[in-house]
Amino acid sequence: MVDDVLRESEARMKKSVEALRHNLATIRTGRASPALVEHLSVDAYGTSMPLNQLAGISVPEARMLLVQPYDASTIKDIEKAIQNSELGINPSNDGRTIRLAIPQLTEERRRDLTKQVRSRVEESKVALRNIRRDALDELRQLESDKQISEDEHHRAQERVQDITNRYTREMDQIGETKEAEVMEV
Repeated sequence: MVDDVLRESEARMKKSVEALRHNLATIRTGRASPALVEHLSVDAYGTSMPLNQLAGISVPEARMLLVQPYDASTIKDIEKAIQNSELGINPSNDGRTIRLAIPQLTEERRRDLTKQVRSRVEESKVALRNIRRDALDELRQLESDKQISEDEHHRAQERVQDITNRYTREMDQIGETKEAEVMEV
Protein backbone atom coordinates (compact mmCIF):
# COMPACT_ATOMS: atom_id res chain seq x y z
CA MET A 1 0.00 0.00 0.00
CA VAL A 2 2.76 2.43 0.90
CA ASP A 3 4.59 1.57 -2.33
CA ASP A 4 1.42 2.33 -4.32
CA VAL A 5 1.15 5.77 -2.73
CA LEU A 6 4.84 6.46 -3.38
CA ARG A 7 4.67 5.24 -6.99
CA GLU A 8 1.58 7.30 -7.73
CA SER A 9 3.00 10.50 -6.21
CA GLU A 10 6.34 10.04 -8.01
CA ALA A 11 4.53 9.55 -11.33
CA ARG A 12 2.53 12.73 -10.74
CA MET A 13 5.73 14.63 -9.83
CA LYS A 14 7.42 13.37 -13.00
CA LYS A 15 4.47 14.69 -15.03
CA SER A 16 4.83 18.07 -13.29
CA VAL A 17 8.48 18.25 -14.30
CA GLU A 18 7.58 17.40 -17.90
CA ALA A 19 4.83 20.04 -17.86
CA LEU A 20 7.38 22.59 -16.64
CA ARG A 21 9.79 21.65 -19.44
CA HIS A 22 7.03 22.03 -22.00
CA ASN A 23 5.85 25.29 -20.42
CA LEU A 24 9.35 26.80 -20.46
CA ALA A 25 9.84 25.81 -24.11
CA THR A 26 7.21 28.42 -24.99
CA ILE A 27 9.33 31.23 -23.51
CA ARG A 28 11.22 33.01 -26.23
CA THR A 29 14.99 33.00 -26.35
CA GLY A 30 17.21 34.50 -29.03
CA ARG A 31 16.72 31.48 -31.28
CA ALA A 32 13.65 30.50 -33.29
CA SER A 33 11.78 27.43 -32.11
CA PRO A 34 8.40 26.06 -33.26
CA ALA A 35 7.46 25.67 -29.56
CA LEU A 36 7.16 29.47 -29.39
CA VAL A 37 3.98 29.50 -31.49
CA GLU A 38 2.66 25.97 -31.87
CA HIS A 39 0.18 26.25 -29.01
CA LEU A 40 -1.08 29.76 -29.78
CA SER A 41 -4.85 29.72 -29.78
CA VAL A 42 -6.30 30.66 -33.20
CA ASP A 43 -9.99 31.42 -33.75
CA ALA A 44 -10.73 29.62 -37.00
CA TYR A 45 -13.76 27.77 -38.35
CA GLY A 46 -15.86 29.22 -35.53
CA THR A 47 -13.79 27.61 -32.78
CA SER A 48 -10.48 28.08 -30.99
CA MET A 49 -7.70 25.75 -32.13
CA PRO A 50 -3.96 25.45 -31.45
CA LEU A 51 -1.82 26.78 -34.31
CA ASN A 52 -0.06 23.45 -34.86
CA GLN A 53 -3.41 21.95 -35.95
CA LEU A 54 -3.90 24.64 -38.58
CA ALA A 55 -0.41 25.02 -40.02
CA GLY A 56 3.01 23.51 -40.43
CA ILE A 57 5.72 25.36 -38.52
CA SER A 58 9.36 25.21 -39.61
CA VAL A 59 12.65 26.97 -38.85
CA PRO A 60 14.38 27.85 -42.15
CA GLU A 61 16.97 30.06 -40.40
CA ALA A 62 18.18 30.58 -36.83
CA ARG A 63 16.05 33.72 -36.39
CA MET A 64 13.09 32.91 -38.64
CA LEU A 65 9.92 30.87 -38.25
CA LEU A 66 7.85 29.87 -41.25
CA VAL A 67 4.15 29.15 -40.72
CA GLN A 68 2.44 27.40 -43.64
CA PRO A 69 -1.35 27.11 -43.16
CA TYR A 70 -2.93 23.89 -44.40
CA ASP A 71 -5.90 25.97 -45.56
CA ALA A 72 -5.14 29.40 -47.09
CA SER A 73 -8.44 30.82 -45.76
CA THR A 74 -7.08 30.67 -42.20
CA ILE A 75 -4.02 32.84 -42.89
CA LYS A 76 -5.67 36.05 -41.60
CA ASP A 77 -6.86 34.31 -38.42
CA ILE A 78 -3.37 32.92 -37.77
CA GLU A 79 -1.77 36.31 -38.40
CA LYS A 80 -4.23 37.97 -36.00
CA ALA A 81 -3.53 35.37 -33.27
CA ILE A 82 0.24 35.94 -33.58
CA GLN A 83 -0.19 39.72 -33.38
CA ASN A 84 -2.42 39.43 -30.29
CA SER A 85 -0.01 37.06 -28.51
CA GLU A 86 2.54 38.21 -25.94
CA LEU A 87 5.45 37.27 -28.23
CA GLY A 88 5.99 40.78 -29.54
CA ILE A 89 6.65 39.51 -33.07
CA ASN A 90 5.15 41.10 -36.18
CA PRO A 91 4.17 38.52 -38.81
CA SER A 92 4.73 39.15 -42.52
CA ASN A 93 2.28 37.47 -44.86
CA ASP A 94 2.91 36.69 -48.55
CA GLY A 95 -0.52 35.17 -49.21
CA ARG A 96 0.57 31.55 -48.74
CA THR A 97 2.94 31.61 -45.77
CA ILE A 98 3.60 33.73 -42.70
CA ARG A 99 7.19 34.62 -41.82
CA LEU A 100 8.11 35.49 -38.26
CA ALA A 101 11.46 37.23 -37.87
CA ILE A 102 12.66 36.72 -34.31
CA PRO A 103 14.28 40.00 -33.24
CA GLN A 104 17.27 40.20 -30.91
CA LEU A 105 16.09 40.48 -27.31
CA THR A 106 16.83 43.66 -25.39
CA GLU A 107 18.43 43.46 -21.93
CA GLU A 108 15.19 44.62 -20.30
CA ARG A 109 13.14 42.01 -22.17
CA ARG A 110 15.63 39.31 -21.13
CA ARG A 111 15.18 40.29 -17.47
CA ASP A 112 11.39 40.14 -17.85
CA LEU A 113 11.66 36.69 -19.41
CA THR A 114 13.87 35.43 -16.56
CA LYS A 115 11.20 36.65 -14.13
CA GLN A 116 8.63 34.67 -16.13
CA VAL A 117 10.88 31.59 -15.95
CA ARG A 118 11.24 31.94 -12.17
CA SER A 119 7.50 32.36 -11.66
CA ARG A 120 6.69 29.31 -13.80
CA VAL A 121 9.25 27.25 -11.88
CA GLU A 122 7.72 28.42 -8.61
CA GLU A 123 4.20 27.49 -9.83
CA SER A 124 5.50 24.02 -10.66
CA LYS A 125 7.06 23.70 -7.21
CA VAL A 126 3.68 24.57 -5.68
CA ALA A 127 2.20 21.71 -7.73
CA LEU A 128 4.91 19.39 -6.32
CA ARG A 129 4.10 20.46 -2.77
CA ASN A 130 0.41 19.76 -3.41
CA ILE A 131 1.27 16.27 -4.65
CA ARG A 132 3.40 15.74 -1.52
CA ARG A 133 0.52 16.91 0.68
CA ASP A 134 -1.87 14.49 -1.05
CA ALA A 135 0.57 11.60 -0.53
CA LEU A 136 1.06 12.47 3.14
CA ASP A 137 -2.73 12.64 3.61
CA GLU A 138 -3.09 9.19 2.06
CA LEU A 139 -0.37 7.81 4.34
CA ARG A 140 -2.02 9.41 7.38
CA GLN A 141 -5.30 7.80 6.36
CA LEU A 142 -3.63 4.38 6.02
CA GLU A 143 -2.17 4.73 9.51
CA SER A 144 -5.48 5.80 11.04
CA ASP A 145 -7.18 2.82 9.36
CA LYS A 146 -4.52 0.60 11.01
CA GLN A 147 -3.29 -0.63 7.62
CA ILE A 148 0.28 0.51 8.33
CA SER A 149 2.19 1.00 11.57
CA GLU A 150 3.41 4.29 12.96
CA ASP A 151 7.00 3.38 12.03
CA GLU A 152 6.02 2.53 8.45
CA HIS A 153 4.15 5.84 8.27
CA HIS A 154 7.22 7.74 9.45
CA ARG A 155 9.53 5.97 6.97
CA ALA A 156 7.08 6.56 4.14
CA GLN A 157 6.88 10.27 5.01
CA GLU A 158 10.66 10.52 4.74
CA ARG A 159 10.62 8.75 1.37
CA VAL A 160 7.91 11.12 0.09
CA GLN A 161 10.06 14.07 1.21
CA ASP A 162 13.14 12.59 -0.51
CA ILE A 163 11.19 12.18 -3.77
CA THR A 164 9.87 15.75 -3.47
CA ASN A 165 13.36 17.13 -2.84
CA ARG A 166 14.74 15.27 -5.87
CA TYR A 167 12.10 16.68 -8.23
CA THR A 168 12.43 20.16 -6.71
CA ARG A 169 16.16 20.12 -7.46
CA GLU A 170 15.41 18.95 -11.00
CA MET A 171 12.95 21.84 -11.47
CA ASP A 172 15.53 24.30 -10.14
CA GLN A 173 18.08 22.93 -12.62
CA ILE A 174 15.65 23.21 -15.54
CA GLY A 175 14.86 26.80 -14.51
CA GLU A 176 18.54 27.76 -14.21
CA THR A 177 19.26 26.28 -17.64
CA LYS A 178 16.39 28.21 -19.20
CA GLU A 179 17.44 31.45 -17.48
CA ALA A 180 20.98 31.04 -18.84
CA GLU A 181 19.53 30.39 -22.31
CA VAL A 182 17.39 33.54 -22.10
CA MET A 183 20.27 35.72 -20.86
CA GLU A 184 22.67 34.41 -23.53
CA VAL A 185 23.40 37.14 -26.07
